[in-house]
Amino acid sequence: MADITKEMTIGEILRTNPDVAPVLMEAGMHCLGCPSAQGESLEEAAMVHGIDIDALMKAIEAL
Repeated sequence: MADITKEMTIGEILRTNPDVAPVLMEAGMHCLGCPSAQGESLEEAAMVHGIDIDALMKAIEAL
C-alpha cells in the first residue's frame, strides 16, 4: 500500500486507503465527499478544521 502524506488530497487518500475515512470522521472532518475534499490537501483541511496535523498523521499511520 502506498504511503499517505499530508500533501495528498483527501480524495487521493481515500482512493489509496478507504479505511482512513473513519479516522478522518473521528477527527472532525465530516465533509469527505464535498468538492473541497477532492482538491484540498490533508494539511489544508486539517488547518481549516482546527485539527492537529501531526496527531492526525499518527492516527492514520497506526492503521
